[in-house]
Amino acid sequence: MPSNAFSLPSNPALTALLQPQDGAFLPIDGLRRLCGAGLDQLPLPGHGATLQRWQMLAAIAAIDLSLLKLYESHTDALAILAEIGGPVVPAGSSWGVWCAEMPDARVKLQQTADGRHVLDGRKASCAGAHGLSHALISCWNAKGQACLACVALAQPGVHVTNEGWQAVGMQACASVDVTFSHARAIPVGAPGAYLARPGYWHGAAGIAAAWYGAACAVASHLHARAQHAAPDPVRLAQLGQIDCALRAAGALLREGAAEIDAQPQRDAMEMALRLRLAVEDAATLVLHLATRALGAGPLCRDARFARLAADLPVFLRQSHAERDQAVLGGIVAGAEEHPWAL
Repeated sequence: MPSNAFSLPSNPALTALLQPQDGAFLPIDGLRRLCGAGLDQLPLPGHGATLQRWQMLAAIAAIDLSLLKLYESHTDALAILAEIGGPVVPAGSSWGVWCAEMPDARVKLQQTADGRHVLDGRKASCAGAHGLSHALISCWNAKGQACLACVALAQPGVHVTNEGWQAVGMQACASVDVTFSHARAIPVGAPGAYLARPGYWHGAAGIAAAWYGAACAVASHLHARAQHAAPDPVRLAQLGQIDCALRAAGALLREGAAEIDAQPQRDAMEMALRLRLAVEDAATLVLHLATRALGAGPLCRDARFARLAADLPVFLRQSHAERDQAVLGGIVAGAEEHPWAL
């Protein structure tokens, strides 16, 4: 374990690759640079290097959460296609996974008389829609079964709107609504395969690694202040709390990655829920303590810190919070043996 809990592995090449060029940093440009450098070819979950995969997600999250949103979605799409099959990924393509299901925004998958498949309807929260080339989309067939389909976005039947995304945090990922009108698509896997596959919970757990990376980035600002400012007992106490929270979360991430690699076909739901809830709590605590310790200065005068402080609460809401706690509590309550032996 590194002695500094708040520093992710140094990667000067990654930092240089993602430096803004000629203006503001655009997440879609960052994704394209990462893909062009082959850095989207991460180890697949459950293949012996899950921690390495999560470390990369954490490193990107520490740089920019809107970029991470696009990067995680793209790499998740590649993992899904590798697990349940699908079309060959074209060279130079960029992918999203759009599987948010809202009552007023559902997409239907239908088969036409000539055997083609088409999509109709509206999909909400489509991150990166204005710049991606392809997407995997959750949809519903004529039998009411949950399906997954691949769609190329550069076709007349796909309309990317500017609607549906009003958040200040995570604004740059532009998770807008997209409408489909007889858009050609390719079914991916059998109905229900997306949610039934072991990798679904592997991917869900990986999101916690991104939360962790962002929390480490927040904490690093307080760590730097504590190193270079006069000792302040209150600030040091806050830093001590942060250290405990991040060390515990990091240990759970390493344990979870090892568990996935040791038993890749095992249902990872319980582990993923515990991991997500623990890291969410740690990230929430870190943001709370760091902003109290640092005061208004960084929030008002440091653009990177201010953006991170605005982005992280929105990104954390991918958690289902108390609903997931209740599911995990039900699993624990059903355990026949004492669940917390050391």
